[in-house]
Amino acid sequence: MAGIHFSFDNFEQLMRLNIGISDRLDENRAESFTLLYCDFSGIDEEVIRTSLEATLRTSDSIVNDEGDYFFVLPYTDKYGAEIVKTMFDDFFAKYLNAFLLSYPADGESPKEIFENMQDSVSTFFKRDLHCLDRFTRNY
Repeated sequence: MAGIHFSFDNFEQLMRLNIGISDRLDENRAESFTLLYCDFSGIDEEVIRTSLEATLRTSDSIVNDEGDYFFVLPYTDKYGAEIVKTMFDDFFAKYLNAFLLSYPADGESPKEIFENMQDSVSTFFKRDLHCLDRFTRNY
């Protein structure tokens, strides 16, 4: 399978890893990676798996909570992530609700990025991403 699938429980650590790699390798702190959210609710898992194999690179990471899929796309700016999203739209022959944020432009930490993702998806799609609550709450 193209793309590496991680447990949703490891999402925060995956983000920290990508931030650490980006900080070490990208002195300009340009859009080092983009986080792409896609709502795959109602799509058969086998069809999703086939689309991931056809669309993602082996360097891309995937986490999901049911139909909420998040893709960490290293060294991909928002334009490149939009191309990936369009490929999913074409594969499923329908427009998917999706949103993308880039590090560090849209957040400096996993918590900031997750909060911005929750706010954006709630605003634009009237959908709450409660799956991210465990990463955004203050303990």
